[in-house]
Amino acid sequence: MARRAETIELAVLGLLHESPMHGYELRKRLNLMLGWGRVLSYGSLYPALKKMLRKHLIEEEAQSVTPVTRRPRIVYQLTPAGEREFTQLMSEVGPMAWEDDNFDIRFAFFGRTDMEIRLRVLEGRRSRLQERLDRVQRELAMTQKEVDSYARELQRHGVESVEREVRWLSSLIDAERNPRPANDEQAAGRGDLGDDDGVRDEADVSRTAQSSQENE
Repeated sequence: MARRAETIELAVLGLLHESPMHGYELRKRLNLMLGWGRVLSYGSLYPALKKMLRKHLIEEEAQSVTPVTRRPRIVYQLTPAGEREFTQLMSEVGPMAWEDDNFDIRFAFFGRTDMEIRLRVLEGRRSRLQERLDRVQRELAMTQKEVDSYARELQRHGVESVEREVRWLSSLIDAERNPRPANDEQAAGRGDLGDDDGVRDEADVSRTAQSSQENE
């Protein structure tokens, strides 16, 4: 439970770092971020918000009364202490950063993280998954004859899922290490336009030649 609470706190800090939000919007964004398998209830969110209020990481502001509930809508926003806490948490690169519970949240806010930290988190996640994959494959080799076809299929599905994520992480790591310069992308775009112009020029020449023959 403590680890889940830390994950929720990091996610809330990151979302409020973008802009102030009311509780309903926070919950909706958190559920999108956490994924369909980890739906966040108000019973989990509001205790986390109250704890963050006590720690002065966030503050609340009552807006105008809504016509539906007749109660003021509470909007949450980061305090300077909350901004510092978010920056500190996003700079940490220990095992917690690439565990299942935290990695998705860290990745969602990679745009506000230095490249060196992004690389260390991605490499840590890939190493952790590779260790898991090696262990599962060893266990599969030993238990292959002891399980039925459905259990084997489930195990195969799990292995393939991890293999896909390892390949995905490798591609992200490669992109971080070898970023494509913006000038190259612009040059490629100009080259494409040049090719199109050449095709149009050839078509114009062909039509001109055909017209000359007809006039003769």
